[in-house]
Amino acid sequence: MSGPTSCVFVANGQLLAEQVRSFLQASGVGCILRGESLSKTHGLTLDGLGRVELLVAEADADRARELLASAESGEFRIAEDTDAAPE
Repeated sequence: MSGPTSCVFVANGQLLAEQVRSFLQASGVGCILRGESLSKTHGLTLDGLGRVELLVAEADADRARELLASAESGEFRIAEDTDAAPE
């Protein structure tokens, strides 16, 4: 990603950051992660340690924030599997 970026989400740990990045990328918004190495090496999240920022291109920032707000409000939910067992 080249050009100016904007932080649209701060995750408390690598696992959450990867989940949010996957959601944004599946929605067509490119994303990179920026964080310190302690969260990767020790999985530690304490008082800002383990903080991971999700950065998107400035042009995509509003769209990314809208998607995240929609997810937070419950618009994106996985429905229970109501299909019958495979025949």
